[in-house]
Formats: sequence, structure tokens, C-alpha cells
Amino acid sequence: MGQSIGKEWQTKFLQLLHNENYAQPLQQSAQLGDWTKAMTSVVVVTCQAMGWQASAKGHSLPSMTISSSEFLALDVMAFPNNQQWQFPSAVMELENNADRVGYSLWKVLCIRVALRIVFCYCRSTSERIHTIRALRDQIIKPMPISDRIAITGETLIVVGSRDELATFPSGFFKWWELETNTGNFEIF
Repeated sequence: MGQSIGKEWQTKFLQLLHNENYAQPLQQSAQLGDWTKAMTSVVVVTCQAMGWQASAKGHSLPSMTISSSEFLALDVMAFPNNQQWQFPSAVMELENNADRVGYSLWKVLCIRVALRIVFCYCRSTSERIHTIRALRDQIIKPMPISDRIAITGETLIVVGSRDELATFPSGFFKWWELETNTGNFEIF
């Protein structure tokens, strides 16, 4: 059995963050506040490394007839090829407001794709666990079981923590995957 699409994406993302051209702006933005712009660039380049074309704010797709960079109001949408109106391969939300992380998860769960990722960050490592539990309790557990187990593809939550900047990128980002059978997020 081959590597999951989420693991492949994670590997390419972390490899990219070992390149100073991508790591340094993202690490600095986590301290200074322009996190979304720096993260968008890294996510788009990771999608390209997967062989996809990605659309995001500041990264429009010339192959689309509609001039938009955020399709369906999603931060990043990745497509498998240059054909018009294909279903996306992946969607990503990059949330820098703790109060909107649940909404971001709900948005990506509404899309039929092979891979969904919600990126967010918090001040401390203890807030990571609180965030994951809140997403489980407020978004996943209230779903009817039949709806939850019908979710196809992989759903990942990636939480950065400002108090782990010294260990960037490996310790800064922690990854969880939605296990649709149990309704829990498991360490990825």
C-alpha cells in the first residue's frame, strides 16, 4: 500500500520549510503577524510540488475562465491539471483567528476532495490540545454518524504554536487527522 496523500503532502511541505527562502518568512511572520500571506505562498508551492496547480489570494490560475483567486471563498484550492472545471484535489484554509478555526474546518468538510487541511496557530502548546478538542466537540461530534462516516478523503488539522518557534518547523507544527469512524482527531 502506498503512502497516503496527506503524508505525501506533509513530507513535501516540511521539505519546503527546510529551504530558508520559505522557512524564514514564515517563521518571522509567526512572530510578527503576517502569517497568512507567508503561509499561502508555502502552501501553493507545496501544491505545485504535488503536481497540482493552486489558486489562492495572489496566486490566480490563468487556465480558468473566471478571474478569481479564492474559489468558493476557500483560501487555497488545488486542481489536478489545466482542464476547466475539474473537481479539486485538495482545499486548504489558513486561519489566524482562533474563533474562526471551527468555521474553517466546517468549510473544508463541505467540499468533496481527496485532501482537506486547516492550518491555524496558537500562542502555546497547551492551546493546541484545546483547539483539537474544541473542533471535535463543536464540529465533528454533533454530526450524525452517517454524515461523518460518509466523509471521503483525508482531513488534517495543522496547529502551529508560537512558543515552539525555536524548534521551527518540526516542533512548531503538530498534525492531526480526522478518523471518521470514531469522530476523533488522531496524531498524524
